Amino acid sequence: MTPKLLFRRVAVAEAITWALLLVGMFLKYVTETTDLGVRIFGMVHGVVFIAYGLIAITTWVNQRWQLGVGMLALVSAVPPFATILFDRRIEAAGLLEGPWRFGAGGETPSSVPERVLAWLTRNPGLAAVVGLVAVAGLTGFALVVGPPASGS
Repeated sequence: MTPKLLFRRVAVAEAITWALLLVGMFLKYVTETTDLGVRIFGMVHGVVFIAYGLIAITTWVNQRWQLGVGMLALVSAVPPFATILFDRRIEAAGLLEGPWRFGAGGETPSSVPERVLAWLTRNPGLAAVVGLVAVAGLTGFALVVGPPASGS
């Protein structure tokens, strides 16, 4: 899987979970019928939001994005559907092209983030496990800290 394909899939998933959360919020706050949608889709969106952030950082390192582009990738997860717009913008700019730079026979990493990415791309099975553990750990931390704003 290329960086472009991985980034796009997670960006789309993040936007879809935003849509589901907005439906849940509509049911809870507008129709006042149920809060089940917010409870379920809020958790799903939170997990995908964290996964998107990790994949955005990974892609940032691989593609050698400038600081502003990388930060915009992360911030685009906050407004609904902005990850799709960001994905389209960077694709049009050619910033998602190319393979993983540090795969077998690839470039030699020169920084700590590149060494981590090199290890991940050379060990895709373990990278998936590390990714799942990272998402689970960060989700657990977020649950302990609590929601961004609790109105009641």
